[in-house]
Amino acid sequence: MTAPSMAPAARGRTAAAPARRPRRIAVLPTAGLVLGALYCVVPTLWILVAATKSSTKLFSTDTYTPSLDLGLAHNIRDLSDYQGGIFWHWMFNSFLYATVGGVLASLVSAATGYALAKYAFRGRTALFNTILAGVLLPQIVLAVPQYLLLSKVGMTDSLVGVLLPQLFNPYGIYLCKIYAESAVPDSLLEAGRIDGAGEGRLFLSVGLRLMGPGLVTVFLLQFIAIWNNFLLPFVMLTSDDKFPLTVGLYSLLRHGAAEASLYSLVITGTLLSVLPVIALFLSLQRFWRIDLVTGALK
Repeated sequence: MTAPSMAPAARGRTAAAPARRPRRIAVLPTAGLVLGALYCVVPTLWILVAATKSSTKLFSTDTYTPSLDLGLAHNIRDLSDYQGGIFWHWMFNSFLYATVGGVLASLVSAATGYALAKYAFRGRTALFNTILAGVLLPQIVLAVPQYLLLSKVGMTDSLVGVLLPQLFNPYGIYLCKIYAESAVPDSLLEAGRIDGAGEGRLFLSVGLRLMGPGLVTVFLLQFIAIWNNFLLPFVMLTSDDKFPLTVGLYSLLRHGAAEASLYSLVITGTLLSVLPVIALFLSLQRFWRIDLVTGALK
C-alpha cells in the first residue's frame, strides 16, 4: 500500500521538474579569458625555464626546454656570490620598503577612510572627490615632482625619501571608506561614546578591529605596489646598497650588456623576486572576507 501511494507523488515531482537545458559556453568571453591567462602565464613559464639554464645554454637551446643539469642551483650560487651577495641585500631592502610602507600606508588609509565614513564635517564630499580623483592620476607622473620636492629638504637617497611618497594611497583610502561604512556600525560607536570612550580609542579598539579584513587587502595591494615600484626609487636613490630589487636587477641588466653571463643572474633574480609575493598572497588569503557587512553584530 505504501509503495503505490508514493508513486503518483514521485511522478508528479518528476513531471513538475523543469527539463535541464544544455549549458552554452560563451565563445568570445571564454577565448578572452584564455588569452589573458596565456598572457600572464607564458612570461612566467619562460622565466621559470630560463632560470634552469646556464649562461652558455640560455641562448643555444630551445626557449621552453628546461635544463636538467642543476643549472638553477648554480645560478643561485653565482647570484649569491655576485659582489659579495648584494642581491640578498637588495631583497632585504625591498622587503623593508614594502613592509614598512605597506603597514604605514594601510594605517593612514584606515584613519582617513574611517574619518570620511563616520564623521560629518564641512567639505567632506569635496575632499573625498579630490582623493577619488587621485585614483585616476598615474603615480608614475608624480615621481619627478616628488624627487624635486624631497631634494630641497635633503631627503633623497634615503629610506624616508622612498617611503614618504608611498604613504598616501588614494585607492586605499577609497577602499577603507567604503569598508568602514559597511563594517563599522554607528550604533556600536554610540555605545562606546556612552561608555566614555574617546574618539581615538573608538578608532583603535573598534574601528581597526572591524576593518581588519579590509586592511589586509589594502596592505597586500600596497605591498605589491611598493615591491614592484621602479621609477620612484630609481630617481630617488643613488647608492647601490640602498637599491630595491627592481632597481638592483636593472643595474645588473645594464652590466649584462657588456657581460652576457650576467643575463642568467638577472633571470634567476627575477624568479626569486616573485616568490615572496606569492608566499604573502597565499598566507594572507585566509584573512579575506566575501561579505563586507559581517562584523561585531554577527
